[in-house]
Amino acid sequence: MTTKQNILNKLYIFAIVLVVFAVSIVYKLVDIQMINGDLYKEDAKSRVVRKFDIPANRGNVYSADGSLLATSVSRFDIYMDVFTVSDKNFEKYVGDLAKAMSNMFTNSTPYYEKRFRDARANKNRYLLIVKDLNYEDYIKVRNFPLFKLGPYKGGFIKEQRTVRERPIGRIAERTIGWDKIIVDAEGNKLPNKVGLEGNFSQYLRGKNGKKLKQKIAKGQWKPIFDSKEIEPIDGKDIVTTINVNIQDIAHHTLLGQLERFKADHGTVVVMETKTGEIKAISNLGRTTEGKYYERLNYAVGESHEPGSTFKLMSMMVALEDGVVSPSTIIDTGNGRWNLANRIVKDSHYNGFGKLTATEVIEKSSNVGIAKIIYHNYKSNPQKFIDGLHSMEVGFSLALPIKGAGKPYLPSPQVKGEWQGTLAWMSFGYGVSITPLQTLAFYNAIANNGTMVRPMFVKAIKQQNEVLKVFKTEVINEKICSQKTIDIVNAMLRNVVKKGTAKNIYNKDYYLAGKTGTCKLNYGKGEKKQYVSSFVGFFPADKPKYSCIVVIHKPDAKIGYYGNEVAAPVFEKIAQKLYTSTSIEEDYQGVKSNYALLEKSEYRYQINKEIEFGNMPSLTGMVGMDAIALLENLGMRVSFKGNGKVKNQSVKKGVRIKRGMFVQLTLS
Repeated sequence: MTTKQNILNKLYIFAIVLVVFAVSIVYKLVDIQMINGDLYKEDAKSRVVRKFDIPANRGNVYSADGSLLATSVSRFDIYMDVFTVSDKNFEKYVGDLAKAMSNMFTNSTPYYEKRFRDARANKNRYLLIVKDLNYEDYIKVRNFPLFKLGPYKGGFIKEQRTVRERPIGRIAERTIGWDKIIVDAEGNKLPNKVGLEGNFSQYLRGKNGKKLKQKIAKGQWKPIFDSKEIEPIDGKDIVTTINVNIQDIAHHTLLGQLERFKADHGTVVVMETKTGEIKAISNLGRTTEGKYYERLNYAVGESHEPGSTFKLMSMMVALEDGVVSPSTIIDTGNGRWNLANRIVKDSHYNGFGKLTATEVIEKSSNVGIAKIIYHNYKSNPQKFIDGLHSMEVGFSLALPIKGAGKPYLPSPQVKGEWQGTLAWMSFGYGVSITPLQTLAFYNAIANNGTMVRPMFVKAIKQQNEVLKVFKTEVINEKICSQKTIDIVNAMLRNVVKKGTAKNIYNKDYYLAGKTGTCKLNYGKGEKKQYVSSFVGFFPADKPKYSCIVVIHKPDAKIGYYGNEVAAPVFEKIAQKLYTSTSIEEDYQGVKSNYALLEKSEYRYQINKEIEFGNMPSLTGMVGMDAIALLENLGMRVSFKGNGKVKNQSVKKGVRIKRGMFVQLTLS
């Protein structure tokens, strides 16, 4: 039976619940408004307004003569806020806008007009117009009817980004490299840094800016005005040692030989003798379709058995230790020598008989060099290893490019096994060395005994200001005595004049070098595969350049010896450089404290005007270089034609203003 007291109790409970509920509401209001108000405001704001990065323009990569090897080029995506346009302006211009779109792009005028009207009916504030425009086309679209009224009256929205381009295409691609982010199978983002772009990224990348965007739909963000927008700081430029003309010669000469011999891959490097500057480096690998591209940086990263190019290193140790002289006689017999249950063989089937030490190198006798090293170092093989180490053989070059291959020299531990190893090691088997390490050694011979570190970058620049200059680094002032240097110089000249490379001898210019042929597989029944190489320098009497050519797995049916596969590449490069450049004048231009870069600046007439905020003369400058320069100065650029700058709309000496428009005529 319900009593009055029961009713009151229920009312009391209900009242208490109401009071608790009311107190909760009041507390929450106080919390939102006073205690955590700022936090909630920021959280709400972050859901509709967020700061985005403005990518900085990555610095340019230049060749030694000022040509662009890699640059950041602007690309534009265009959107439209159809709803923000007034009815009057929309009806006045929509037909003309649709016609302009049809004239420039693929669809018809009615198609575009219907698209604009449908978007307006749906209150679309972020309608995609076109993606991936270059700067010239962006300027055209921006000046279309309605769009030229701007973002508020015309609804025009641009999204700008930068992409990396290489004006010379894929030539030297692995050396120029890249700095990317890749996603692995698990979805993790990983840095992928390759070549100069990757290893000098701290200079090139710049600093991103910040700008506000408002969320207008799922996954869509519209830029909004922000007085506190942070401008990006563009990256610095790097000037490489690469010479575009030499690079082009090296690339196409190597490519032609790879195609002729159907080889798997190959590399060629041209280095300036005195400075160690790498003037050209090409690395080409074969696809399954038989085409060649820059697959890997074989010159830097591929450590392999060098074969007969190693014989000179062995001979130099013996000469330094005085255990042999150029006239020492070595009996090579019939070209077959049984040692440690193996046979050392010469390529000449009937053998060479008795040879002088000089002729051992000229004819590239395996038996000859093996007997010299084995008989003189079998009781103390470590002395031979120490002799190689004293000439920097077996050590890393500490290059500014990651992924360098590690050299390997065996260590004499098991005496019985080592004695056989010593003989085969003398002609380049059982050791491992990269092409660039071999080249650095031969370059030291050309450089009168001074070994210099191979050099890829000359300077760091910002516009026309040189911030840092990289100087030649000496690894070893004198790898051996002058007497030994003179002897082996003569040997290398004789290799070309009357030895294994006499097929590339030319009386009009002097070459010096050493052939190499290394067998890759030893199993019976296996298809024979070889590495063919040639390394040397020119002109032999006054070396300007050293060069190495290594070609892996040429078709043995066509040819595989170093003199017929690799040496012709060396000879063609040397011949073209002899006939197309003045060696003495070119060297003088580089020698004097960065004169080559300054010469490039003067040629393009980029002078002190920029330092004073004035427009420079761009006449004669390569178009892409001029565009990059002006955009780095904050100007907007349009151009007509191709080639070099013929005319510029803003004359030399005019005060530069950020956002200034410049029209270039190229010819």
